[in-house]
Amino acid sequence: MQVCTFLWFDGRAEEAADHYTGLFADSAVRDIQRAPDGTATTVVFELEGQRFIAYNGGPRFTSTGAISLYADCDTQEEVDALWAGLTDGGSEGPGGSLTDRFGITWQVLPKAMNELLADADPEAGQRILSAIHAMKKIDIQGLIDARRG
Repeated sequence: MQVCTFLWFDGRAEEAADHYTGLFADSAVRDIQRAPDGTATTVVFELEGQRFIAYNGGPRFTSTGAISLYADCDTQEEVDALWAGLTDGGSEGPGGSLTDRFGITWQVLPKAMNELLADADPEAGQRILSAIHAMKKIDIQGLIDARRG
C-alpha cells in the first residue's frame, strides 16, 4: 500500500505538475493519462521522493487553505527560490504560507526555524513566533535576530 497526495484541478493538472517539477531538484513527471482529444486527465509526478497525483476533475471542487503542502528547506537560498517560483502568479500569505497560481496552499519553511524554536527559552521562543507571524516569506537571519532579542 502507498499513500500519496491527490490534487484536483480544473484543466491545469499537467501545467501544475510541470511547474512543480521545475521547482524541485529531485522531481519528475512519471505518467500522464490522456483523454482521446489529447488533454491530460491524470498526471503522476514526484517531488523530492513524494508521489502526487494531479487530476483534471473540472470545477466541482476547489482547493482550500485548510490543507497545504509543506516544504522543509535547508537554506535561505532554497526558501527564496521556492518562494519566488510558487508565488509567481500566486499570492503571499503570513508566516511562510502562500497560495500558488493553481490555488494550492504551501508552507515554505526553513529547517532552521524548528531548530531555533526547539531549544529556545520561553521568552526567546515567543520572540521567534512573533517574528514568524510578522513575516510573509521566512527570513532565517530575522529569526536568529529575534531569538537573540
